[in-house]
Amino acid sequence: MPVVAHAAATAAVQDHHAAWLDPIADRLDEGYGADAADLVPRLGAADLFRAGVPVALGGTGGDVTDAIAAIAAVSARSLTAGFVFWGQRTFIEYLLQTPNTALRERLLPDLLAGRLAGATGLSNAMKFLSGLEELQVVAARDSGGFRLQGRLPWVTNLRPGNFQVAAAVAHADLPGAFVAALPHDAPGLTRSPDLGLMAMRGSATAALRIDDVRIGPEHVLHWEAARWLPQVRPAFLGLQCAMSIGLARRTLDEAKAQAGAARHVLRDSIADLEGHLAARESALADGVRRGVFQATAAALFEIRIALADIAAEAAGLELQASGGRAYLSPQGDHFARRWREVAFLPLVTPSLVQLKAALAAHQQAQAA
Repeated sequence: MPVVAHAAATAAVQDHHAAWLDPIADRLDEGYGADAADLVPRLGAADLFRAGVPVALGGTGGDVTDAIAAIAAVSARSLTAGFVFWGQRTFIEYLLQTPNTALRERLLPDLLAGRLAGATGLSNAMKFLSGLEELQVVAARDSGGFRLQGRLPWVTNLRPGNFQVAAAVAHADLPGAFVAALPHDAPGLTRSPDLGLMAMRGSATAALRIDDVRIGPEHVLHWEAARWLPQVRPAFLGLQCAMSIGLARRTLDEAKAQAGAARHVLRDSIADLEGHLAARESALADGVRRGVFQATAAALFEIRIALADIAAEAAGLELQASGGRAYLSPQGDHFARRWREVAFLPLVTPSLVQLKAALAAHQQAQAA
């Protein structure tokens, strides 16, 4: 078993969630019904958000690799569910690593239980950290606090009327930036309708407009974004990698299950890809546990790119193994969803193109 595939987390998902996730996976993808609204509470009720959270803080113990395992297992059943899980658990990770203990104590219980949604609005910040984009939220000082202006164009897990969102905020009159948690009911914070995604429509993905939003020090996750973001980036991207891991596993399992008389020629390709997947999982778990990605982000970028590529190649093998059945409805409906899910992986921010650009800049800097 791969290092990241923690047996307890995988068994929990198989035993408690496959029965309800499999039947609604297509509906979550298409955004139909009440399933999307129930997703965060159901994952929370199963204690999945507690994976990798210290017992003293209400978790089930372990480390972030246990959370990676849980997200991978959920993503194997539904990438929409895995995507929402990633957003929730990443926001929880911010609270685990914030020095603002009062904020952690106030928000963490409801987040772990799934009563409150946590949205990681730091995709823009991670691109900023790699020199790819300017920060999109700006703060002006105001009587002991700040007034914020800006926009977050793409944020996941914004459960209407019940979310907290993390945002990196640039000072309007000073160098530097800080990271804050904004509540859904802050005056001036406006959520758009769900974005018209081609898939993953049950992920509560929307845009936020920030118009003169007033916050105080009690909302600040960290005062020095440039110092804190590299600290949380390994968890941000490591948990994100879990989506590719889970989807790759599922497509490879489906490819093996479709083995027919003329498809034995795919067996070696499937076995080789399983070996590549296991190697990347092991490298991810080892790097996260040893903390090496804080200083060497390029290695983590390479793993993220490789895992998305493996998932895409695995989907191709499932298509070949399934043959014409994959192109028929309803026989191929679940495959069609997984094909759309695989197509989404390169676009998750930071996208593969953005990561490759950051790697190219890193290599040029080393050469110079």
